[in-house]
Order: sequence, then C-alpha cells, then structure tokens
Amino acid sequence: MASAVRLIRSSSLSDVAEYAYAATAPKDARLIFLAGACPLDDDGATVAPGDYVAQAARCVETLTTALADAGATLRDVISTRVLVASSCQSDLVAAWEVVRDAFGDHDVPSTLLGVTVLGYDDQLVEIEAVAAVVD
Repeated sequence: MASAVRLIRSSSLSDVAEYAYAATAPKDARLIFLAGACPLDDDGATVAPGDYVAQAARCVETLTTALADAGATLRDVISTRVLVASSCQSDLVAAWEVVRDAFGDHDVPSTLLGVTVLGYDDQLVEIEAVAAVVD
C-alpha cells in the first residue's frame, strides 16, 4: 500500500538538509503518535552502553516494531525527533546517520537534538515519531 504521507521539498531553502522540510497527510489519515523508541532489549536493559551507533540501530528496530503494532511502517512516518545524550556534534551525527539510512528515500522532516540525559541507565539515543495511515 502506498504511503499517505507526502514529503514537501523547498527550493527556497538550503538543499544541505538530509530530509524534507515538511510533510502532509490527507484529512482522512489516522495519526499515530509514538512514544520515544529506546535502545532496550527484551528484558528492559539498555543495549550497547557507550555506543551511539548500536543504540540508534536498536531504537530504529524498536520504532519499526511499534509502528507495525499500530498498522504502519517507516514509510508512514510523517516526522521524527532524534534525541542524543551528548554535546559532541560527531555523536549526534553518528546516531543521525543510522536513522537517515533506515528511512532511505523516505527522508521525513526531522529534528536532531543533543540533550543532557535520557531516561534509562546508559541510554544515549531515543527516537520519537509521528506516522499517518489511511485505513
């Protein structure tokens, strides 16, 4: 099934961004608001302490599962927010590259934030998302 999400690009803004600047969904779309996907294993322990890339990959897996449980896929995501517990830009970029690659050409509007701390012990990355589907 085709995604209900339409990505909007702007020729008036920089083309340096690795994502669309906006996205829309039709008025009959069902919006899915996902809690932050965390890098936790099946027992609730944080995976890969100290590893931004591995934690971002686990967050994408968690996000993908939560989407599937809600009847959606990554292609239905309309926006993301990637939170990285670091003040070092290279750590943010390392996590971002994992998320960017997971979404491929469905480069939804995204915000990348460096934060002081996240909710679980040893947690470095969290991904929030909103999706839209037409049932």
